[in-house]
Amino acid sequence: MNFLKKIGEKLSKTHEKLISGINQILGRGVIDDEVWEELEMLLITADVGVKTTTELISRLKKRNLQSVDDLKPALIAEVASILSPFSAKLNTETRKPFVIMVIGVNGVGKTTTIAKLANYFINDSKKVVLGACDTFRAAASEQLEIWAQKAGVDIVKQAEGADPAAVAYDSLKAAIARSYDILIIDTAGRLHTKSNLMEELKKIKRVLKKELDIYPQETLLVLDATVGQNAISQVKTFKEAVDITGLVMTKLDGTAKGGILINVVKEFGIPVKFVGLGEKIDDLEPFDANAYAEGLFK
Repeated sequence: MNFLKKIGEKLSKTHEKLISGINQILGRGVIDDEVWEELEMLLITADVGVKTTTELISRLKKRNLQSVDDLKPALIAEVASILSPFSAKLNTETRKPFVIMVIGVNGVGKTTTIAKLANYFINDSKKVVLGACDTFRAAASEQLEIWAQKAGVDIVKQAEGADPAAVAYDSLKAAIARSYDILIIDTAGRLHTKSNLMEELKKIKRVLKKELDIYPQETLLVLDATVGQNAISQVKTFKEAVDITGLVMTKLDGTAKGGILINVVKEFGIPVKFVGLGEKIDDLEPFDANAYAEGLFK
């Protein structure tokens, strides 16, 4: 199934909410102030955000649309235009091992996202190893090991309570020694009110950089689309602690708030690398701005 078809199916909750509202607007026949007000409210309730919605409406008005029939394609084009500069695929060919550090709060689907990433790279004929650096949460490494087995990849782990930075370093050394293509490092589900856990993230990055300054090449923040505007505060907190190179937006299939992705991208300018579209191990797709915009509105 291609991404356009899959995103259209998986974004059905947000799509249905937006399309039913837009179809009501289109029924008016003419574009007037009331149409703009209703469209504005519709986008805000889909968690596109006030600031981003205001910009979208302004862009649409500048198009001097002649008919309500032109509204939907214009909206798709403008959303795609906003997202396209931040639709970036991973280039893992720069150096082996390519190191990806995955961060995020508890409950966003971080562990399953790591398994899906591993599966994605395995399907791309890459040799993958996982670093189980979440030694903070009970049984976290065991959970990751179960997913590693499902994905058919190796894992480096230590006992619960071990120093996460030490596990990260051991994982990197193993990846180098055994010629892995990809190392994916799991981290504890940061409760963003706990500054000591944020400091732990920084320590992991420092340890990796001691081996090679470019490590990790990617630091991916996993966000849960169902939390809506709370995703904004999560990005702010993590961004202050570490340099985020990309986002993974999960659970887009389970929410009517799919517009939050547009809001986050516009607010922070961080590329979206992948989107999670379900619970299966292959329900992770590289982000495509045009397909996403069409999935929302077409």
